Amino acid sequence: MENKYIFVNDQFIHHAEAKLHVSDLSIQRGYGIFDFLKTIDFHPVFIDDYLDRFYRSAKEMNLAPPHERTELKSLVKQLIEKNHIANSGIKLILTGGFSEDGFTLNEKPNFMMVQSPLNISDTIFEKGLKLITNNFQRQVPSVKTIDYLQAIRTWPQVISCQADDILYHKDGAVRECPRANLFMVKGHEVLTPKTDILKGITRSKVLSLNEMGLNIAERDFSLEDLKTADEVFITVTTKNICPVLQIDGKPVNNGNIGKITRNLSNLLQQLISKDIENKNGFNI
Repeated sequence: MENKYIFVNDQFIHHAEAKLHVSDLSIQRGYGIFDFLKTIDFHPVFIDDYLDRFYRSAKEMNLAPPHERTELKSLVKQLIEKNHIANSGIKLILTGGFSEDGFTLNEKPNFMMVQSPLNISDTIFEKGLKLITNNFQRQVPSVKTIDYLQAIRTWPQVISCQADDILYHKDGAVRECPRANLFMVKGHEVLTPKTDILKGITRSKVLSLNEMGLNIAERDFSLEDLKTADEVFITVTTKNICPVLQIDGKPVNNGNIGKITRNLSNLLQQLISKDIENKNGFNI
């Protein structure tokens, strides 16, 4: 993939030629947003939902995207055609632009699109995840910023605990994982935190599911509530739904994948398959 294409501002260039000047605010101050969607069989799944969030994040961060929606969708399609990667992740990045004083926003942000292969497998679902908790609240949580300082800084702790990811909480109030949302199953309720989180696209699709006998809703809960959960799972673009089988070394559902988690995963996959079948103009 050495010759794969990347889109920078207004042109497609080879990966090795991609450059960004050091005066950009993403380098100087870590200022920028991004979004991340996946392709399956060359189709960008739920692309309109991801673009909605991308433009919403840009507005909240006072950044003006250089391409309007129709044009951006066309550029995404061109990137897929040029790289010809069937299953992939596409990252849309918008920075604060080149700044003369290293602080002031430029009226013209820098925009990039990067595509990488994505391994789609059921192995991770069947294995499940182990999480460790961390008392931390993300800045501007409703925006998908490029700030992953806490997640990267604490990753050695994840590795040393032989865990898979971190679960953030704010003084005991459950929030989210660095790259995923969390759901708790208790009886006939399936709950996901509502306050001070990034509202993921996969999360929104699970909230839209209509499973008989279940109340799927946004509602804040605590780490203490989580200890008595029947099932726990995360939602994330790359893995869809993935069961959580251990938190801080303590098993969830005796370390077994729950029936509700598995059923919701199947329903979500049906939504994804339907979106792929519809194409929405992406015939590669």
